[in-house]
Amino acid sequence: MFLKKSKTLSLSFTFALVIVVFNSCGSFLKDADENAPLARVGERYLYKEDIASLLYDGMTKGDSATVVTNFINNWASKQLLLAKAKINLPEDKLAEFEALVSEYRTDLYTRAYKDALVQQAADSMVTETQMKRFYEKEKENFRLQERLVKIRFIQLPKRFLNKEEVTKRLKSFSKNDVAYLDSIGVQFNKLNFNDSIWVSASRVISEIPPLSPENQDKYLKKSQFFELEDAIGVYLAKVTGVLQINDVAPLSFIEPTIKQVLRNRRKLNYIRYLETEVIDEAIKKNEFEVYGQED
Repeated sequence: MFLKKSKTLSLSFTFALVIVVFNSCGSFLKDADENAPLARVGERYLYKEDIASLLYDGMTKGDSATVVTNFINNWASKQLLLAKAKINLPEDKLAEFEALVSEYRTDLYTRAYKDALVQQAADSMVTETQMKRFYEKEKENFRLQERLVKIRFIQLPKRFLNKEEVTKRLKSFSKNDVAYLDSIGVQFNKLNFNDSIWVSASRVISEIPPLSPENQDKYLKKSQFFELEDAIGVYLAKVTGVLQINDVAPLSFIEPTIKQVLRNRRKLNYIRYLETEVIDEAIKKNEFEVYGQED
């Protein structure tokens, strides 16, 4: 170990000093001068405003004292260890860390600034035309990883008395049938009549437990009507459409994904524009120069 003892602080002594100072003050946080420090380690001070967010109305004196004491001790520990690290670590390692800290600080500020500019200026609206154009161009990249289906279904209680009528109506599904099923819908455990949208097979399986990945090939077929039963109820379902794995995903199903892709691309393009503009502006104002380059 490469310790310079003459420059180091006594860790245990300083901790004791911090705790004694705090505990001896009692109502220090309420009565002390707003500008008076709560603790000190070397040349660094901790003030009331630094711990204000830790306290809230309704805390008991004991709880607040514990919270503040723990925070002060943790703060002191970090300051003391930092001081020891700066004394004891090799110069090249300290220089490496300082460079990393500087780079992180720069990235943090510039990222926040760019995000604020993008939020103010970038148009987040994605039109139907833009989505369709992108979809037609990139559709080969939108192959399905699982089966999609269009389906309508009803879950009946186990002892439902009029199952045959409901089955007939669900199969034919005319306007009159839909009106009838809607009128008695409060008697169903579950229902889904929107068979015009594509849903994943995994979602259907989660809604109809007797279905499984193992038996879905048998039941999730186009124009298939099936009836399944478990301990909870009876499931009646009509499949009106099926897309298989590796088919091109329909636009309606991947619309949220396309919107996000287009927004991200727009954001990246705007950031590139900002980065180019800020350099051009700096050159024009003679705030940025590159030396030592030959023509």
